[in-house]
Amino acid sequence: MTIYFTADTHFGHQGILRMSKRPFATIQEHDELLVEAWNSTVRPGDEVWHLGDFAYRCPLAHAETIFKRLNGIKRLVCGNHEQKGRKLPWASQHEGYLDTVVAGRRMVLCHYGMRAWPGAFRGSLHLYGHTHGLLPDTLQSADVGVDRWPYRPIRLEEILGRMQATGLVPEEIALARAKEAEEGAAAEDDDDAE
Repeated sequence: MTIYFTADTHFGHQGILRMSKRPFATIQEHDELLVEAWNSTVRPGDEVWHLGDFAYRCPLAHAETIFKRLNGIKRLVCGNHEQKGRKLPWASQHEGYLDTVVAGRRMVLCHYGMRAWPGAFRGSLHLYGHTHGLLPDTLQSADVGVDRWPYRPIRLEEILGRMQATGLVPEEIALARAKEAEEGAAAEDDDDAE
């Protein structure tokens, strides 16, 4: 079983084409391509963590039809546009954020990107959506939304590769290191003064 992550599919949401500048003429074309990309990536026994905004501004029947067509064991961390998504038969469904272990790695899964999250100082990863590619990834956090990836779910290995390529330390950790360095320099100055 392979584990995948995704977010912000916005199935049935005509406005997402304009708002996120998605390159599709119609929402029907958008939805079909996303279903095709999902199913060419995910096998029936694979697991997919969807980090919110599955479908929006469409009839529930449309969201149900799309959901049934998608391969995999599907799990949801709810987003801000989850009126339809909450009504679908997910293998598991979570509100807010989920602090869990996936594939042997501690992760904080949330629809929203966080500046600080539980376990960050101990290597916990943070995966999120919502920003449609606006926030930069760091060594420990990444936007897994379809706007950042080729409109398909992504494997953890791909996410880790992108994180490592950034070289960007999470803000909370960078600030803590800077403070420690400053305090260390001040302590050395005090020692020199004696």
